[in-house]
Amino acid sequence: MDPADRRTLPWLVAIAFFMQTLDATILNTALPRMALDLHESPLRMQSVVVAYMLTVALLIPASGWLADRFGTRPVFLSAIALFSLGSLACALSGSLPQLVAARVLQGTGGALLLPVGRLAILRAFPREELLRALTFVTLPGLVGPLVGPTLGGWLVEVASWHWVFLINLPVGLVGAVAASRHMPALPGSADARLDLPGFLLFGAGMVLISLALQGLGEGGRRLPALMLLLAAGSACLAGYWLHAARTPKPLFGLALFRIPTFSVGLLGNLFARLGSGAMPFLTPLFLQVGLGYSPAAAGMTLIPAALGAMFSKAFAERLIKRLGYRRVLVANTLLLAATIASFALVQRGAPQLQLLLQLGLFGIVNSLQFSAMNTLTLAGLDERSASSGNSLLSVVMQLSMSLGVAAAGVLLTAFGGHQQRAGSAAVVSTFHATYVCVGLLSAMAAFIFAQLQPAEGVRGRDKPALVDES
Repeated sequence: MDPADRRTLPWLVAIAFFMQTLDATILNTALPRMALDLHESPLRMQSVVVAYMLTVALLIPASGWLADRFGTRPVFLSAIALFSLGSLACALSGSLPQLVAARVLQGTGGALLLPVGRLAILRAFPREELLRALTFVTLPGLVGPLVGPTLGGWLVEVASWHWVFLINLPVGLVGAVAASRHMPALPGSADARLDLPGFLLFGAGMVLISLALQGLGEGGRRLPALMLLLAAGSACLAGYWLHAARTPKPLFGLALFRIPTFSVGLLGNLFARLGSGAMPFLTPLFLQVGLGYSPAAAGMTLIPAALGAMFSKAFAERLIKRLGYRRVLVANTLLLAATIASFALVQRGAPQLQLLLQLGLFGIVNSLQFSAMNTLTLAGLDERSASSGNSLLSVVMQLSMSLGVAAAGVLLTAFGGHQQRAGSAAVVSTFHATYVCVGLLSAMAAFIFAQLQPAEGVRGRDKPALVDES
């Protein structure tokens, strides 16, 4: 590989990661204004967020196969093109169904960007340079949540919500030009195989269950159909379990679940992220619809959460090594739940300092939770299981966050918030009840982490694994 291309490649993948993290955080601040233009209740806009996350979760398992089959450069360029076209389609959408469909297209590209880019780095860099390259790539993941909410609120006020998506186009153009010149043309392999039956069963199970949970809040005549979706999704996942037990090379091998730290970490991720995944959707709505903040003010108010997340990186590893995974995860999960529920104490007209302190504390606790959960999950994997285990963890992370957003939407609907006037005492009470319930959902993960033995995970990797926290 040309030395100039090797120097440029980490920048290229970092741009792709920044596009993802920026898009994931810039949208939430704009949801109330989007709902107004699309004649929807702002408290029922969760499908816009869920559609993207669910698409990413569904397609992550296929990303490695596509890169192996067709080569890294064609797949990476296709991912940028799909993400950019999806962004343009989002900006041109005139209704909620059109916007959701455009988000699916955008998510198709987003699902391939980072996995394929990381794969190119793994193949292009020698082992002794790999850690430095991957660390550089993950840095934009900390910048995106810091810039996204503020930029989204500012764009909504000075222009329109459409620019939340249009801003991706020049970045995508620069990325496409750079990728065509510097992305290594690593050849594909005609022998690459995808467990297609397993992929279809697993993907169908995820989609059907997510759609059922998202629609449960509306109930009524749709309830029988939603129950059928839930049963069908459960049957697909059960079918995948049986398929994986009898297939030599399944999508995700069941042997992964014989590793205690992986099983506990994966299930803990699933439940803990129900709460933390709901917060980026719930809090911008609360600030604007409940407390009457402007979009720009709401975006600025969210900055302490991103700063808190960055601050926790300074001590997370030392704290985990000192206290062990069991103590840190059980205590921090309960603290995370209490921090989320504490937003039920924020009243209209509350001091700004109180809200900033709560958001800063949430950022610290939430980031520590991610670092501990992700490291624990991957600590016991060997070289043979590392790739499959990391892929499954990425899927569960995206899936649980989409379920968290869906759960928040269901709770807001169930408490009747979509029927209340913005800024009224009733809609503020709806948010308060939702925060308490979301906090309780997160607290359930403490029972899972309590199953760890005191020394489990401690003798794993010396340093936390590099896992995306988006």
